[in-house]
Amino acid sequence: MWVQSLNLMLKTGTMKQFFAFILLILVFSVQVIAQEKPEGLFIGSKAPDFKAKDQSGQEIRLKDQLKKGKVVLVFYRGYWCPYCNRELSRLQDSLALITEKGATVIAVSPEKTENIASTVEKTKASYPVLFDEGMKIMKGYDVEYEVEETVLARYRSSGIDIEKNNGVNGRFLPVPAIYIIDKEATVTYRFFDADYRKRPSVKEILANL
Repeated sequence: MWVQSLNLMLKTGTMKQFFAFILLILVFSVQVIAQEKPEGLFIGSKAPDFKAKDQSGQEIRLKDQLKKGKVVLVFYRGYWCPYCNRELSRLQDSLALITEKGATVIAVSPEKTENIASTVEKTKASYPVLFDEGMKIMKGYDVEYEVEETVLARYRSSGIDIEKNNGVNGRFLPVPAIYIIDKEATVTYRFFDADYRKRPSVKEILANL
C-alpha cells in the first residue's frame, strides 16, 4: 500500500505530498521504536504521583508515603518470575535495614490481585504490593513494553499465561526497574536493565538511601 502511494506521488510530481509522506513514515517508525524500547525515568526526574490498592485492599498514594521519607519503588513482572520473587524476598529480608534509613518499599506489578496474593505468599512481602490496573504507573515511569507473540507462546508452553495473569493489562510487562525517590519526589537512584535476570543488590540500594 505504501509502495503504491509512493509511486503515485512520483508520477504526479507532487513533491510536497512525497516529502510529507516520508516524514509521516519517519514519525511512525520513531513512535514504534519508542513503544518497543522503554527508557525509564532518569536520575533527577520528577517521579509522577500515583495511587493504587495494595494486597490488603488499602489505597497507597506515593505523595503520602513521601511525607514519611524516601520510597524504594520496585516494578516486578509477576508471581511466575523466579528472579522477581528472589528480589522481593531479599527486600523483605532486609526491610528493617531499609526502614531504619527512613525509607518505604513499594512494589508494583501488572498482575491481577489474586496473583499478587500468590506473590505475597511466595515472598512473604509485608510492604505494599500494588496492582497497576490500566498500567498507569508503569506508563508514568516508562517501564512498560508489549511482549511479542512468539515470547507469549513460549511462556504458554511452559504453563505461564501472561495475558490471563494480567487481565485488563493483557500482554504488557514492566522492565523490572527500581527507583529511589526522595521527599521532593525526585528520582535519586535508578536500576533499569532490559535483562530481567539482572537485579541490584540490597547493599547497593542501601548505599543509595
